[in-house]
Amino acid sequence: MAVLLDTGALPRRDRTEAFHAAMMSASVPSRVEHEDPDGEVHARMDFWQLGTPDLFRNEGSGIRLVRTPRHVRIGGPERLALAVHVIGAGRFSQGGIDQRVGTGELMLVDLTAPYDFAWSGRGASQAFQIDYADLGLSVETIRAAAPRLRSSPVYELVLHHLTALPGILESLQGTAAEMVGEATTQLVRALLTSAAEHDTQPPALTDVLFSRITWYVRQHLTDPDLGPGRIAAEHNISVRYLYKLLAEHDLSLEQWLITQRLEGVARQLADLASKHLPIATIASHWGFTDATHFTRRFRTTYGMPPTTWRHR
Repeated sequence: MAVLLDTGALPRRDRTEAFHAAMMSASVPSRVEHEDPDGEVHARMDFWQLGTPDLFRNEGSGIRLVRTPRHVRIGGPERLALAVHVIGAGRFSQGGIDQRVGTGELMLVDLTAPYDFAWSGRGASQAFQIDYADLGLSVETIRAAAPRLRSSPVYELVLHHLTALPGILESLQGTAAEMVGEATTQLVRALLTSAAEHDTQPPALTDVLFSRITWYVRQHLTDPDLGPGRIAAEHNISVRYLYKLLAEHDLSLEQWLITQRLEGVARQLADLASKHLPIATIASHWGFTDATHFTRRFRTTYGMPPTTWRHR
């Protein structure tokens, strides 16, 4: 766990700026408004990395977060957040739908679109944040599910799971935390798919196949022979159809494979259990046999060479 912010250790005059900086580092660009900016602004933010997804918890005094069309144009990762309100009640608006989110209720936030979220007095919310590409569902399925999460038969299961995650993660790290992230991703996928089915036709076969393919690839990233031929054969489709399916989801197989493998290297370099392994060995394990090519791609992606990343 990383503590992104604890205003109790900061002078009052610095808290508003520190809150904004921490929020931007954990989520996406938005406007932050404090309920009482001249009063007792206080907050604590905790962050857990669970492989590719993460868990973000924010507790503090009354706030309002507004993501405007201008913020959307600035950019940010293509992610969504499934959040549970754990203290107090919040107000959430997105896509023309306004809702009150009470204690112990879930809400789905599309982080690629404008939204407005606020609470008054003391409140707390924790959000499981995940890339659209890793979730493996179409935008149509996700948007259909958003207003009817409670219709899913796994709603209470997912709610209990997300609520309990901080306590579970306190004693986990490394690979175990990543496995929890993968399991949580599967639960979120089941929640959204089943909620969408209550108002629409079942997800198209292409969505199901896309989900299976992306899941399969993530489980075999370290296999040296993982490529389009093997992936297509494992799913009884042609290589041509594989590329067509991925293109429909705005995914380039080669670039996505490299990105996923680079993330694997980055996680392992940060894992103390691997500190005795040479960087070249770790890179080779994730499929990078050309050291020069690997270093160049890593620097381009993370803004620093792998040696610096490991030391930091």
